[in-house]
Amino acid sequence: MGSISETAAEMGYSKPLGIQFLECIRRRKLSYKSYQAIVLIVTFLAYTSYHAARKATSIVKSTLDPEASDIGTGLKFPFRISYVHEPAENKKFSWVLKDGWAPFNGSDGTALLGDLDLAFLSVYAVGMYFSGHLGDRLNLRIFLTVGMLGTGLFTSFFGVGYWANIHSFYYYLIVQMLAGLFQSTGWPSVVAVVGNWFGKKKRGLIMGIWNAHTSVGNITGSLVASAMLSYGWGWSFVVPGLIVVFIGVVVFLLLPVSPDSVGVDKEEDELHFTKKSGDEEVTEPLLRSDPEHEEKAVGFIEAWKIPGVATFALCLFFVKLVAYTFLYWLPFYIAHTAIEGKYLSSKAAGNLSTLFDVGGVVGGILAGHISDSLDARAITAASFTYCAIPALFFYRCYGHVSLALNIALMFITGMFVNGPYALITTAVSADLGTHSSLEGNSRALATVTAIIDGTGSVGAAIGPVLTGYISEKSWSAVFTMLMAAALIAGLLLTRLVVAEVAAKISESRSQGGSISRSSEPDV
Repeated sequence: MGSISETAAEMGYSKPLGIQFLECIRRRKLSYKSYQAIVLIVTFLAYTSYHAARKATSIVKSTLDPEASDIGTGLKFPFRISYVHEPAENKKFSWVLKDGWAPFNGSDGTALLGDLDLAFLSVYAVGMYFSGHLGDRLNLRIFLTVGMLGTGLFTSFFGVGYWANIHSFYYYLIVQMLAGLFQSTGWPSVVAVVGNWFGKKKRGLIMGIWNAHTSVGNITGSLVASAMLSYGWGWSFVVPGLIVVFIGVVVFLLLPVSPDSVGVDKEEDELHFTKKSGDEEVTEPLLRSDPEHEEKAVGFIEAWKIPGVATFALCLFFVKLVAYTFLYWLPFYIAHTAIEGKYLSSKAAGNLSTLFDVGGVVGGILAGHISDSLDARAITAASFTYCAIPALFFYRCYGHVSLALNIALMFITGMFVNGPYALITTAVSADLGTHSSLEGNSRALATVTAIIDGTGSVGAAIGPVLTGYISEKSWSAVFTMLMAAALIAGLLLTRLVVAEVAAKISESRSQGGSISRSSEPDV
């Protein structure tokens, strides 16, 4: 079976057209390292575009609903100065007063925006479970391409409401739900593809760097959506939507799903990893090439039973609740918080919020590197979540003192919030998707990733909608909710942390005993 698939791949039947074109130009097959580079770059761009499209809603919130409570003062802002396009015959821009966009500019506008977030993320979470199941059974390149084209289409449809003068809440609700459904195809697909090409060696660091696409996408989406506000908020959705479509075409043309799909053999260091067992080093296979295991995809219930999957899935529920509350509400929070006694425009607030994601990039890389060095995913994830609690507290209490302090505290908060989020959704998911209990079966990667991230997305759906209601009364209560969520996330990992600490102590003792025995004089 394996030789047949390799022969077919070599004949070009299953290779992406872009790969065939590159090999035609080079007049020889691409190396394994070249394929790995292509996989990292293409999947990075793919998920960057997903997050860029997802970020548009948070940037446009203050334009759709300019009326909101100031923190702690109860003051209301009946309007906000916005930069909008005048009729075409004027051929210029001017400052005008804009009172928002119905139906989001009413007394319940903030709650309606929260409902949109809930609808998007709820469908995204449910769709994730199905996407993981399908991803292990379909061609991931085609599956991901269809998801990206659908995402781009419905993201653009939200913006079309601006020019079509649509004021029906249900139009935007349905569009957001369909966008969430198509976006759910992304994460299980990209993690499964990366997991197919990279073994456990330095997986935490590699995927930590690679996972910067989340923050890069958020930053890109913030900058693009903020810039497009000057021309009308519809462009803040259409432009990111077109970007997703373009990258979707790149995925279709270039993405090699697995080594088998393009007829190359895994390199030796990708097939095995070395672990210590007492005084001996034992080499174990990461992804065996047994056709029987590779042909049969792991079932949904069976994937839940893999040790660690349920624990990390529940932990991610609370971690992602915190992360996505910031994703959807941070620009809004900044725009309605007086920093040094002044209020920033929606555009300036959107640009400033990108520093949270810059901190997230650093946090993801640090978490991956530390977990690789310690060989302790749970200890690393729990440590970051506990550190997020004081970071959230200080940002809420002192972020308004000065712009410089706001930037510093936002960066630190992003680092500790997104660090465990990045680690769990990448390296941990890939580790569990190739767990030893699966006996080398790599057809569980998408399913396991979908279970973990899908469960996390339920929390991601709940956090923003709760914020929509709670923020109308008190932003301090919102931050209290976020700190409680971070605490619970850390506590959920307690059993795994204790197990890892016990393993480290046992390993240290065995190594100490070995050294002492070797130092004893011969009798």
